[in-house]
Amino acid sequence: MSVKIAAVNSAPTVGVGVGVVVREYDEEEDKVGVEEMERRCEIGEGGKPSLVADLLGDPICRVRHFPSHIMLVAEYGNGREIVGVIRGCIKTVTRGNSLYVKLAYILGLRVAPSHRRLGIGKKLVQKLEEWCKKNGAEYVYMATDCTNEASINLFTRKCEYTKFRTPTMLVQPVHAHYKSLGSGIAIVQLNPKLAETLYRRAFANSEFFPKDIDKILSNKLNLGTFMALPKKFLPKWDPKTGILPPSFAIMSVWSTKQLFRLQVKGVSMLTYACCMASRVLDAWMPWMMLPSFPDVLRKFWVYFLYGLHMEGKNGPRLMKSLCAFAHNMGRDDDGCGAVVAEVGRRDPVREVIPHWRKLSMSEDLWCIKKLNYGSDEKCGLSDWLNSRPSSPLIFVDPRDI
Repeated sequence: MSVKIAAVNSAPTVGVGVGVVVREYDEEEDKVGVEEMERRCEIGEGGKPSLVADLLGDPICRVRHFPSHIMLVAEYGNGREIVGVIRGCIKTVTRGNSLYVKLAYILGLRVAPSHRRLGIGKKLVQKLEEWCKKNGAEYVYMATDCTNEASINLFTRKCEYTKFRTPTMLVQPVHAHYKSLGSGIAIVQLNPKLAETLYRRAFANSEFFPKDIDKILSNKLNLGTFMALPKKFLPKWDPKTGILPPSFAIMSVWSTKQLFRLQVKGVSMLTYACCMASRVLDAWMPWMMLPSFPDVLRKFWVYFLYGLHMEGKNGPRLMKSLCAFAHNMGRDDDGCGAVVAEVGRRDPVREVIPHWRKLSMSEDLWCIKKLNYGSDEKCGLSDWLNSRPSSPLIFVDPRDI
C-alpha cells in the first residue's frame, strides 16, 4: 500500500520542444493546478485495482509536520500548465552507533501521464537535491514499492541513488469485531517525556531515529504511546525510577485522519460484494471473530504504528497484545480501515506483528544518495552507504508515510 513515489513510465503525447520550469509551490497560485494534475496520476495500471490518496485540499500536508520542508512544481509550455510535483524535507537522524546525520527525504513525486518520459521527473529530483544541499543535508533518500521499476530506474540509473534498506510494511485490516488482548496483561499510556526517554534508550544504535522525537510524540496526530506489561509487575513498577519491568513492549500510534484519505479503485463488483458480505457477517456475529475486510472502496484512513520495541521473555506476547489494542482503537474510530507498521527486515518484532500477507509488502525499497562528499572524512567517519548496519532496528518516522 505504498503511496510514496508513483510510477512515471507512461508514454508522452506531446513533443519535447517546449521548456520546463521548476519552482517552489505557491499555495494561492498553484493549489488548483496541483490537485487537478494529481487526480490524473493514479497508482497502478489500467484495469487493475489501484490505491489513490486524497490530500484533503492540502497538497503540502505530507511534509508540513517537518520543521524544514519544501514542495516544487514543474510548469510546462507557455500556458504554465503544472505537469509535475515533488516534496522534500530535512531532518536529523541516527546512522547507527548513536551518530547523527542531516538527512533529506524525497516523497510525493508525481508527473502527469501526458508529460512523462520528457525528463521532468529527473529535473524535479535534481532541483530538490539542490535545495537539500543548500540547507545542509549530507544524504538524501526516497522510498518506493520494490516492484515500481519506473521509479527505481529513475533514481538508481538516472539520479545515481543506491539501493540501501528494505524494511517490511505490515498491514492489518480493521475488522468489525474487537481483538482479544490476552489474559494477565496490563496496557498503560506513557506520558510524552517518559516515552521519549525510553525511545532514546531503545533506538540509540538504530538507523533513522529522529533527533526531534519529542516533537513527534507531542504532535496532534500522535494518539499516544502505550506499554504492555504483565499485570503482576504493574504494582511494583514506578516509572520515576527509570527501572523497566523484566518484560514489556512499547509502541506509538499515529493517525492519518487529518492528513489524507486512501481509497481503492478498480475493484470488481464481485470482489466488492464478497468484502461487504464478510463485513456484515462479522458485525452480526462478532463472537466468531471472522477476518472481515473493511470497506476500502470508500475513503478511509490508517493508524500507523511506530517505535515498536519489546524486551524480555514475554515480549512477543506483549507486542501482540499492543497490536490488538491498536486494532481496537481503530475499530472504535469509524473510518479507520487498517493498522500499518513498518520495521526492519531483521527486527525481532517483525515476526510477531499481526498482518495480512496479501496486503503487506515484504520489501519496501529505500534508496539513498550522498550529497555532501567529504563531510564524513572530516569527522573521521566511514561513508554511511558502505557501512554495515550496527543494529537490526530501523526507526520509521510516522511523518514519512
